[in-house]
Amino acid sequence: MFLPMSRAELDDLGWPGLDIILVSGDAYIDSPFIGVSLIGKVLLEAGYRVGMIAQPDISSGRDITRLGEPRLFWGVSSGCVDSLVANYTPTLKKRQRDDLTAGGLNVRRPDRAVIVYTNLIKHYFKNTVPIVLGGIEASLRRISHYDYWSDSIRRSVLFDAKADALVYGQGEATVVELADRLARGEDWRDLNGLCYAAEEPVKDYLALPDHEQVRTDTAAFISMFHLFYQNTDPLTARGLYQKQDGRYLIQNPPRSSMTSQELDRVHSLDYERAAHPLELEHGPLRALETIRFAIPTHRGCYGECNFCAISVHQGRTVVSRTIDSIVQEARYLTSLPGFKGTISDLSGPTANTYGFECSRKLEHGACRHRRCLFPEICPELQVDHGNLTRLLQALRKVPGIKHVFVGSGLRYDLLLADVRNGDRFLRQLTRYHISGQLKVAPEHSQTKVTELMGKPGLEKLKDFRQKFERAVRQAGRRSFLTYYLMAAHPGCTEHDMNELARFCRRELKIKPEQVQIFTPTPSTYSSLMYWTGQDPFSGQRLFIERNKRNKEQQKRLITG
Repeated sequence: MFLPMSRAELDDLGWPGLDIILVSGDAYIDSPFIGVSLIGKVLLEAGYRVGMIAQPDISSGRDITRLGEPRLFWGVSSGCVDSLVANYTPTLKKRQRDDLTAGGLNVRRPDRAVIVYTNLIKHYFKNTVPIVLGGIEASLRRISHYDYWSDSIRRSVLFDAKADALVYGQGEATVVELADRLARGEDWRDLNGLCYAAEEPVKDYLALPDHEQVRTDTAAFISMFHLFYQNTDPLTARGLYQKQDGRYLIQNPPRSSMTSQELDRVHSLDYERAAHPLELEHGPLRALETIRFAIPTHRGCYGECNFCAISVHQGRTVVSRTIDSIVQEARYLTSLPGFKGTISDLSGPTANTYGFECSRKLEHGACRHRRCLFPEICPELQVDHGNLTRLLQALRKVPGIKHVFVGSGLRYDLLLADVRNGDRFLRQLTRYHISGQLKVAPEHSQTKVTELMGKPGLEKLKDFRQKFERAVRQAGRRSFLTYYLMAAHPGCTEHDMNELARFCRRELKIKPEQVQIFTPTPSTYSSLMYWTGQDPFSGQRLFIERNKRNKEQQKRLITG
């Protein structure tokens, strides 16, 4: 079933009111790929009556009031993407299109959506039940953070929104326990995975430098971010506090990572895999075309690329669904109207991190001063594509499945490191599971830039390219590699982009199309570099391209 969006639907369900109302910056697509929809289904399974208000009109109370006031709490999210990332290009031009808005025009998602929606609720519901922020915008802006769009250090979005609580990271277990506590009239402020404001710090929690200090002192901001990042693992993290405006932001330790069985359960819930009928009155949803017949296989990422927010939001521990769970979902897809036999994408944040993790990390937590994949793959991480290979084999045997494509990118350094099953996986991949192209993300050719990104160097790319081309010839297929590249990352000069252009022409024999300009998103190390102008690990000063026209020029050097 869809979560109700109207009074008529509440009447049809026989619900006199709602326990929880979720407010989202996206159109309502009922899919396990959409975080707010997934949270709604988890709460529904827990016995709560949950409604959805998607992209409410902020100029009136028409939308925000149509379901009434919830009994327990409001859940507010910008949607799948930070609203400012969704609304503006890296050079701060307004985006005209939005795949997560019905009809495709970018006219329904406000800037700083969680702040705007919280204010909207408070305007029409005085002294209402708690307002709880969640999703990626809230998660990445939960402490003092660099905001590219105002070019300043902003305080926690919890304080700017004047909300009651903020759930960060993977929030399923936290929101259910929060609902349980509120239903029983119990205190909820000690829940893991949650932030709140307090008059006093919590004893034994770790102090972050004050907001007023980090706002003007780059050294303090770097120190704050190191402490924040080092305390994101659920097995080793301490609680944190930071003085914001006379009060304190309290961040309880992260929630424990889900088990494979818990992740299976979340994905076994009843998803329509469609847009709510009220949404389709505004036109088609392009995002639905991408995700309707796709299957997510795992969460989390130990890649820890410095420009990527996944590690901070989903965590550095990869949790994989079981093969049985994924096969069961594939069987369900074959029964859906419009399914023509093709699973469009089978992957997680990185396709080939499925099915293996560091046993030491699972027992003791992520290493504080060592990464899993950079500068080299840690020997404690026993890379093994065996489970992924078996998964692909099992899916090919499902009646009604003609094609299973790996549409998301993979880490070629991981494939090269797998001496047991890497070649076998690559042979299967090139023979059965590529729809003409395979995506890889070297990002750059210059070692000084890739090191700042936390990415492997060129030699691994060259080795993988040779392996891939050999496997494609053996499979008798016409497939090619698509390369994701980045311009204007901290430390990257116009000379570096000219060198990348030469590498693409001479070595790759391509004129790349998939080139993005670096966007300093909140709570990443690359954004820390952009704001401070230095490498936070070595203290070395960095060239930072801040001029928008020059950023576009760096991209044009590659794309022409």
